Amino acid sequence: MTADLTQGPIRRQMVSLALPLLAGNILQQLYNTVDVTVAGRYVGEEAFAAVGVAGSVMNLFLFLITGCCNGVGALLSQSRGAGDAGAFRREFFLASAFGGGCSLALAALAALALPPLLTALRTPPEIAAPAAVYLRVIFLGFLPAFAYQLGFAVLRSVGNTAAALGFLMASMAANLALDLLFVAGLHWGIAGAAWATVLAQTLAAVCCQVYLRRRFSHLVFRRTDMGYDSRLLGRIVRFSLVSALHMCSLYVGKLLVQGTVNGLGAGAITAYTAATRVEGFANSFGDSGAASMSVFTGQNTGAGDARRSRAGFFTGERLLAVLGLVMSALMIAGAVPVLTLVLPEGSGEAVFSEARGYLRLVACFYLFNFLGSGMVGWFQGRGLVNLPAMGAAGHITVRVVLSALLAPRMGLPAVALATGLGWAGVVSVWSFPLRRDLRKAASES
Repeated sequence: MTADLTQGPIRRQMVSLALPLLAGNILQQLYNTVDVTVAGRYVGEEAFAAVGVAGSVMNLFLFLITGCCNGVGALLSQSRGAGDAGAFRREFFLASAFGGGCSLALAALAALALPPLLTALRTPPEIAAPAAVYLRVIFLGFLPAFAYQLGFAVLRSVGNTAAALGFLMASMAANLALDLLFVAGLHWGIAGAAWATVLAQTLAAVCCQVYLRRRFSHLVFRRTDMGYDSRLLGRIVRFSLVSALHMCSLYVGKLLVQGTVNGLGAGAITAYTAATRVEGFANSFGDSGAASMSVFTGQNTGAGDARRSRAGFFTGERLLAVLGLVMSALMIAGAVPVLTLVLPEGSGEAVFSEARGYLRLVACFYLFNFLGSGMVGWFQGRGLVNLPAMGAAGHITVRVVLSALLAPRMGLPAVALATGLGWAGVVSVWSFPLRRDLRKAASES
């Protein structure tokens, strides 16, 4: 099933598009949480902290892949809106060839950079060794991760977000089963959790690619589409690399912040790992809104309907504002019971207190987070991919500098304060180019 977002009721379409994305993002958070929870329960607190540190490193590279695919998705949405199936297939082929090669190169680069990277993060030795074991296995799964993310970008660009959700659900079930088998049953330790993730990702990639070829054969590239087009490849590379820079900069910042947290000791690492797992679920709502906004705006921009694109933006921002306020209240009220579930058994009161303080403080800024997500979706859909990347760089600068300055005195809540102030700052800066582009869209109507 595909969705033509260039006509019909805007609010209903955006919600219908976003709900599977939201469910998928939440499942992705559960997917990541499965490894860290199983490691904490069956291996120990050091393994829990090691998977947390490894997660920051892993996401640096995986979000580089995801960012590339998001950039391709923005281009594909515009081609879909314009009704140009030929351009769609050529973009799909060039993205597959370019991205597949880059994924293999990235895996090799990541393996070489791992030891100095863990050292630069000031990772304690008792955590660095198991984290390195976990990551070396994860790097082997970069190519299937790219195949799944590109397939998901294709499905999202045509408005079919539900199919990818089904593949992710199957992958998550496989990940949980394999985690329990490898870690709890076979006692492979932290390496077992990594192998479970790689095998489950491979399953999702295979399912997604088979589905595309069976249900959307008219959009899958053929032999006649497998040609070199320097202009089109240049456009794909620009969109992909800028979008990847946006995603990657967020995680470069997280790595730098992780270094600050690592300097606070193993207890702070455990608290931060647990708190950011919970925070990831809340962020899923904003991320889903951004993806929905990007697809809707991209299709209507490709169709030449700037008025409808503009109306969709305002509808989406109103929905995201309400969600941001609701999520703030839920995070503040529910911090204690949720952390009780996530933190490993035997975590002390000091660890629990730091994690709770982080969550409750960062929740106060969720309105800015969600509104900013909607702005990112608008910019990507309109092809203004430079703006999200520049905004992310500004946000990360504020977050890293303030975390380093305040953490020695405030502890982990300093990271939450720095994160929130970064969100508020970037939304304020983005408001200026946003107003200009909205006026331009109004004049194009």
